Parts: sequence; structure tokens; C-alpha cells
Amino acid sequence: MEENKPETPTQPAAPAKNGKRRKLIGAIVGVFAIGVLAYGTWWALVSRYAESTDDAYVNADVVQVTSQVPGTVVKIGANDTDFVRAGDILVRLDTADAHVALDQAEATLAKTVRQVRNLFETSGQLEAGVHQHEADLARAREDLRRRERLADTGAVSGEELQHARDAFSAAEAADAVARRQFAAQRALVDRTTVDDHPDVKNAAARVREAYLAYSRAELPAPVSGYVAKRSVQLGQRIAPGTPLMAVVPLDEVWVDANFKEAQLRNMRVGQPVELSADLYGGKLEYHGHVAGFGAGTGGAFALLPAQNASGNWIKIVQRVPVRIALDPAELAQHPLRVGLSIAARVDVRDTSGPLVTTHVNGASSTADAGDGSKAAVDVLIARIVAENGGGR
Repeated sequence: MEENKPETPTQPAAPAKNGKRRKLIGAIVGVFAIGVLAYGTWWALVSRYAESTDDAYVNADVVQVTSQVPGTVVKIGANDTDFVRAGDILVRLDTADAHVALDQAEATLAKTVRQVRNLFETSGQLEAGVHQHEADLARAREDLRRRERLADTGAVSGEELQHARDAFSAAEAADAVARRQFAAQRALVDRTTVDDHPDVKNAAARVREAYLAYSRAELPAPVSGYVAKRSVQLGQRIAPGTPLMAVVPLDEVWVDANFKEAQLRNMRVGQPVELSADLYGGKLEYHGHVAGFGAGTGGAFALLPAQNASGNWIKIVQRVPVRIALDPAELAQHPLRVGLSIAARVDVRDTSGPLVTTHVNGASSTADAGDGSKAAVDVLIARIVAENGGGR
């Protein structure tokens, strides 16, 4: 019987292992090469024409609500986060003192109108007196001439002639006094009427001042927007200029993007911008355009600007704020808040735009200048003047 001999294990073929390894390495190299080629193509066609930064933030006008007159707060019409429309009353002050001052100013105006009327009547009276003294002087002159003619014939005594001369001198002096009094009185009313007399205008100005102080006891919203930074409280005694709250018009926000100085080489006003906010994530994209460039770097306007001319110096890349205007329709659909972080990407392909803005941009919001109050006080003044005999 033959003994069983152990079988020798078969060794795997070395060439087969090396072939698989080469294929794997080749695949990896191919994928890497394709990736490099794709990135190079993307950079050549897209990336090199874009400048991006995530050092960008939402900004807006923060319109302060302040009082122009002192007073005590008796009503507050809005709280933080409330939406208000332009003209809505935000704060109301106590009007008792202002009402008293307005009544006094109205009474002073009425009294002044009557006093000016008296000036005109006195002027007329003095003018009539001048005419009367002129007549007296003419009569005294004629009497003196007649007596001088008769004195040569001896029909009039010397004493009577002297009396005639004294009467003429007295009439002449009285006429001169009357003329001067009339001239002095006429200087007070010459080339004026009761309505436009300086005294009446001065009193009317006091009425306007008191009326404005009375009307400014109500503080309206200067623009439409959301209330923020409310610090006023009921019963608080405030001074003129004290910040009470702020109104932020969120429909007019913009983005301040801080780009490195080297990124501004091909950036121009009007270039399109794509933006994304951390608030909504990267899936939501805003569109806008470059509205303008800051007049200096952030360091140039810092409270303590760098003094590079002294001591050891290390170069630090500076950043320049770039203002980006947003699409109002997109902003209305997805509102933003002041201070939110934004990622901005500017397409710098078109460099035909200007490096700086060459026109004056209008203010994004305006406040009521009080034309309604001016018209109302004008009506009030006209009524007071008419009721007290004006219109002469």
C-alpha cells in the first residue's frame, strides 16, 4: 500500500497581483487628473472672474427718534419689534405747559395787532393836526401882512402889530412841532400794513414758536420700519436730543462687504453680486450689484489708527468696505436683519464700470419736515389778526 504524500500548496501568480495594483493606481491617477482638469477649466472659465468674501454684514439706516422740546412722557405708542408707518405717534409728551405758552403767545399777538391799529389811527390824527396848524399858520401870516399894510397909514397901533407878529411866530412854531410829531409817528407805520407790521410779525413768530413747541409734544415715526433700541419709559422727564428709540426700515437694507485690497483690482461699480445669508443657509441666494466703494480702509477710520511710520512695522493686509445694493423683490420675500453675516461673490468679468461713483446718491429715506404744522399755524395767525381788526 502506497503512502500518501502531502500536496504542495499552489502559489498565486505574481503577475496577476501586480496587474490589479496597476489598474487601481491608474484609476486613482486618472480620477485625480480629471479633477485637476475640471478644476482648471472651472477656474479658467468662472473662478478667476469672481472675488468673494465672508467678511460681509447687513446694514441699514437706524433712524433715531429724539425730542426737540423738553417734557414728561405720558404715552408710548410702540415697543421693540413693532412695525410702524411714517407718521404714527411713537411718544407723546405732557402738553400742559406748552398749551399755556401758546395761549400767551396768541394773546400777545392779538394785543399787538390792536396796538398797531392804534399807531395807524394816531398817525391819521397827527396828519389832521398838521393840516389844522397849516391853516392856523396861513391865517396868522395873512393877519400879519394886513396889519403891516395898515401900520403905514397909522390905522393899526404898534402894539397890535407886535401881537400879530407874535401870533405868527407861535403858529409857525406849532406847525413845525406838528410836522415833526407826524413824521415821527409816520416812521412807525410808513410803507406797512397791520398784517406785515414788524411788531405784528414778531408777535406772529412767537405764536409759531409756541405752536411748534406744542405740536412737537407728539413724536411721529420719521420713516416706516421696525422699532428697535427703545429706552424711553412712562413718566420719564426727557431733554431735547435724548434718544428715545430707533426705527429701522428693513426694506432698504444693504450689505457692507469687506474685501482685501488686492481683490479690488478688477472690481467696478455696477458689477453683479451673488450673496447668501447664514440666516437662510446656502440654498437661498440673493442678487445685487456693487453700489460703491468706501473712501478708505477700516483701519483709516478707526478710533486709534495705526502709526506705521514709527517702531517696528509688519505689513497687514487691509480691507476696504464695498457697498452692495440688494434686489428689493428678493428682500421683500426673505427679509434680513441688521448685522447678519453674509457671504458675497462679485462677478468681475465686466470691468467697463467706473472705479468710483460719479453721481450724488439721494437719501434712502426722508422724514416729514412739519409742513402740515406750518400750514396750520399760518391759518391760526391769520385768524387772530383778522379777528382783531387786521387787513388794513
